[in-house]
Amino acid sequence: MTMLSRVAERLYWMARYLERAEDTARLVMAYQHIIMDIPKGSEPGWDVLLSILDANPVFNERYRAANEQNVLKFLIADLDNVSSIPSSIKAARENVRTTRDVLPEEAWEMVNELHLYVQEKSETSVGRRNRHAFLEHVISRCQMINGLLMSNLSRDHSYRFIKLGRLLERSDMITRVIDVGAGDILEREGAFEAIDPLLWGALLQGLSAMGAYRRAVGPLVEKNAVVEFVFSEQMFPRSVRFCLSGIREELGPLRANKDALRVVERARRKLRRFDPNVATREELHRFIDSFQLTLNDLSAVITDTWFQPE
Repeated sequence: MTMLSRVAERLYWMARYLERAEDTARLVMAYQHIIMDIPKGSEPGWDVLLSILDANPVFNERYRAANEQNVLKFLIADLDNVSSIPSSIKAARENVRTTRDVLPEEAWEMVNELHLYVQEKSETSVGRRNRHAFLEHVISRCQMINGLLMSNLSRDHSYRFIKLGRLLERSDMITRVIDVGAGDILEREGAFEAIDPLLWGALLQGLSAMGAYRRAVGPLVEKNAVVEFVFSEQMFPRSVRFCLSGIREELGPLRANKDALRVVERARRKLRRFDPNVATREELHRFIDSFQLTLNDLSAVITDTWFQPE
């Protein structure tokens, strides 16, 4: 089958924006849970969330202090911040609006409904009273939309570009969370030794991986096991390895896929060679930096090959 490059691009970015909104909501929820569980003074700073999303420069232009109120306003209610939940939902809605003819009929209604909900509730959800309900609604609605797309779409190019966008965005978020979150924990290692398992558990919660980790690994939450699980567990849909396998699978039926497949194989080789059990904090950081550059290369190749062909 054939598809217009602009349609493929909008489907791809719709999926990325929906994944970004859901992942951001999960991060905020996991962080708010952890600060309730550990002693005051031992929790990471709120700027950890900004570092994960690489949003410090934009935040610092508009806010003086990275406190709870400012950071959550930036992530939950700031439409001018491309990393925020409202901005991601708005962008997803616009991409759905212009591709309605290749999506299930209910997709537009569900995305538009979520957009209207976020538009109405985001300002009043920065405070603690309404925050949890808001984040839960965003997560559940994003899951419903993705469930609709995955269960109702024919396995054609529409499905492939949606899945490519979702899995690439998810891989990027996983590596960001591990890099910043694990780095913060390891830098504090020993200072608050009793709460380290809680912090690693919060990291898993932010990736929606706690239940799967306990079933596959066990009840003890430890650094090496956590990093290896979210990077290399082949049966878990939110691991980097699983995402790369899915990307390779969807690239297969596309024309002119050689360059993209070559980058995916490079990423898979890097992942196979990395051993978190012997890696230091600095080695982990260097590996993730290199791996994210590979993900950026993959995104650029996808854009050049199918969205902006010569």
